[in-house]
Amino acid sequence: MTSVDAPGVVAPGDPRERRAAPRRTGGHRGGQRRAARKALLGAAGIAGFLLTWQLIPTLGLINPAFFPPASEVLGRLALDTLDLEFWRNIGRTLTAWAIGLVIAVVLATVLGTVIGLVPFLRRATHTTVEFLRPIPSVALIPLAILMFGIQLQAALVIIVFASFWQVFVQVLYGVADIDTVARDTARSFGLTPASRLWNLVLPTALPYLMTGVRLAAAVALILAVTAEMTIGNPGLGRAIIFAQSAGDYVQLYALVIVTGILGILINGVFSLIERRALRWHQSVRGEDVL
Repeated sequence: MTSVDAPGVVAPGDPRERRAAPRRTGGHRGGQRRAARKALLGAAGIAGFLLTWQLIPTLGLINPAFFPPASEVLGRLALDTLDLEFWRNIGRTLTAWAIGLVIAVVLATVLGTVIGLVPFLRRATHTTVEFLRPIPSVALIPLAILMFGIQLQAALVIIVFASFWQVFVQVLYGVADIDTVARDTARSFGLTPASRLWNLVLPTALPYLMTGVRLAAAVALILAVTAEMTIGNPGLGRAIIFAQSAGDYVQLYALVIVTGILGILINGVFSLIERRALRWHQSVRGEDVL
């Protein structure tokens, strides 16, 4: 129920109760229609993409040996789902993704909150942050291999470094967005630092934090696969390299599709979590109304 549709408290049998019901039902049906249209458009887009993909090699526009038809790739993908090693590779990639993401989110949230709340620390670290943030994470791969060899830890260095900045910068902005009047009011009422953190800082920074976590989740998956391709850790990335080396391009495309599906699922899950966690926020309530 949105803030626009919320009726007042009425007694059973009151005429206002009968007037309120159609508005709620209409809004619900309107939301269902919008969701159905969105799903229909998405399905049409996927169908158009697959049809185009099928026609390009079939018509000889690109050599089918290097760009196999969609039917062959999807057929191979269906067979892969029966292979235990396929699922193991997905599990290995998701394990590295999850560990790296959790480490990055925890570090970025703590450091971002502390630095954001202390003006001196923010000024002191500004130059360092602006220097480190633009460094491509893949540039750290040789250093990670030197430090940890071909181990999971080397991949985690890359994943954490890339994901950290997505959350850290958002938390800094969120803490800086605290209303000065609200901050001064909290102090004048004698709220403890812990109480101010819970009742003032967290509600203000949470929308920024959730956005950062959603972005970091996508980046972490990209870097998990990249690390497997370059470092050689077991997972989907290494399986893609093996398929390329063996000249099995149908398998290569099938695995690339899997990484794309994982990305869509991860983004969808974190978008849902973000909407649920921010049901009270005006941005999410505005989406419900629209």
